[in-house]
Amino acid sequence: MINIKEVKTDKDLKDFINFNYSLYKGNDYAVPELMDDLLTTFSKAKNPAYEFSESRLFLAFDSNGEVVGRVAAIINHKANETWGIRKVRFGWIDFVDDFQVSSSLISAVEQWGREKGMDSIQGPMGFTDMDHEGMLIEGFDELSTSATIYNYPYYKTHLEALGFDKEADWVEYSLKVPEKVPEKLTRIAEIVKQKYDLHLAPRNMSTKSFLAKYGSGFFSCVNEAFKPLFGYSEITERQKTEYLKMYSSLLDRNLLSVVLDKDERVVGCGAAMPSMSRALQKSRGKMFPFGWWHLIRELKWKHSETADLLLAAVIPEYQGKGVNAIFVSDIVSQLIIGGYRQVESNVELETNSKIQSQWNYFEHRQHKRRRCYTKKL
Repeated sequence: MINIKEVKTDKDLKDFINFNYSLYKGNDYAVPELMDDLLTTFSKAKNPAYEFSESRLFLAFDSNGEVVGRVAAIINHKANETWGIRKVRFGWIDFVDDFQVSSSLISAVEQWGREKGMDSIQGPMGFTDMDHEGMLIEGFDELSTSATIYNYPYYKTHLEALGFDKEADWVEYSLKVPEKVPEKLTRIAEIVKQKYDLHLAPRNMSTKSFLAKYGSGFFSCVNEAFKPLFGYSEITERQKTEYLKMYSSLLDRNLLSVVLDKDERVVGCGAAMPSMSRALQKSRGKMFPFGWWHLIRELKWKHSETADLLLAAVIPEYQGKGVNAIFVSDIVSQLIIGGYRQVESNVELETNSKIQSQWNYFEHRQHKRRRCYTKKL
């Protein structure tokens, strides 16, 4: 018999977080989230997404009192209002290969969703697009990234047996960093800069100074570009502040690129960072006692040969005009200087042909796919 318990105490929350660590212990492809980050994510006082969202967390216990599953139930009221829907989301879902466990967890989310007036369920999704989303359905033998979910192959079987259908797919690419920036890409970048009177933000400043000057415009550009994309809810001013505070010590100015118009407005942007996957595996999700060493070493002293692309965006009025060539060529030049050999694209909607077309400049392979599932309540 499976017992479902709502997370109420600090101990419950730590059990919720630790279950993922224990379920994937020793898995060479799974990358754990940091416990401190998750404690912040589920803190109503610290996570600005709670200004427009609400959630419940559930744990599944077997007859011996052992944790065998977990799930977060989330309602993003702003996203529901934006898209004219009434959906409850499920996220941070993990379970042993037992249909009774997965069924009980999903039932708990569905019941809460009905109580809150929702008419359908979707997931895996987080509070916002800045959280992990999408269940892995291809690429189980590929190293995950710090920005994505890893899960066992049986998850897909369970969800489909529970009556879920595909709502959207994201794909991911592995890109080989070339020895030099492709000439065609450089040529397009220069033509676009001259034609539209655009320029790159100066590089001679620290990451902190760069984010202080361009960070708000960076996220405004992301909001405009991502607004029509599946499930997106706009980043609020408080979220901008929190993200800038969080990333100011993590990002490398050399891997941040901002395209400005003649009025210094951000019209396009891209961001990458050294892959934290192996460092996070070594830290086992904990900063202390020694987890911080692996993370700082990766960020500041000796990074891996892989970089993760965090995001890329162009405001609607400049889309289709080649602006992406400006920041892509800029970032690639810095990847070459930094000694990187490959880049993980992270998630992009399978229908986003504008983003995917730019990978044609590089040797690449589509190696992962993840899915958002949905069904009526």
